[in-house]
Amino acid sequence: MQAENSLLAHDLLTLWFGELSDSDYGQFREIWFQQNNDLDALITARFTESLTRAADGAFDSLADTATGTLALVLLLDQVPRNIYRDRPNAFATDAKARATAKAALDQGFDKDLLPVQRLFLYLPFMHSEELDDQDLSVSLCNSLGPVFSGTHSYAESHRDIIHRFGRFPHRNQVLGRVSTAEEQVFLETEGRGF
Repeated sequence: MQAENSLLAHDLLTLWFGELSDSDYGQFREIWFQQNNDLDALITARFTESLTRAADGAFDSLADTATGTLALVLLLDQVPRNIYRDRPNAFATDAKARATAKAALDQGFDKDLLPVQRLFLYLPFMHSEELDDQDLSVSLCNSLGPVFSGTHSYAESHRDIIHRFGRFPHRNQVLGRVSTAEEQVFLETEGRGF
C-alpha cells in the first residue's frame, strides 16, 4: 500500500509541477487555470479511479508528509475539477480536501513546500463557500509574496462573492440551485466564474 501511495503521489506531483530537474520546476503554469480538454482527458484517464478511492480514504496516509499531503489535496481539490468539469461531482470532495489542507497547516507542512506548491495547498479554502475559509484563503495567499500577487486579488474576489451571496452563484446551475434575483443580475452582468 505504501508503494502504491508513493507512486500515486509521484505521478500526480510530476504531472502538476514537472520533474525536479525541469527548468520551469516551481514556476507558475497558466495551464492550471485554463480549460484544456487534452489535460482534462489525461487527468481523467490517469486519476479517476484514484480519486474515487481517495474519497473513500484509501490514500489518507499520504497526509503524513508535506509532499504527500500536497498530492492528496491536488487529488481531492484539483483533479475533480478537471474530471467532472461543469458537473456536480467537481465539488464532491471539497470538504475532504479542506480538512486535509487544514491538518497540513496545523502541522506546518506548508512551510516545507515551494510557494507555487503552497498555492495548491491553499486553494481548497478559496474554493469554499464558507466565509471563514475565504478569510483564511486571503491571508494565506497574501503570504505567498509578490510573485503571486495576482493570486491575492483572486482570493479577495472569491471572498467578496461569498461575503455578498454566501455562495458562488456560478455554481448554482451545476448544483441545481435556484439563483436569487440578485445572483441572476450578478451572473448576467459580471458572469464571474472560477
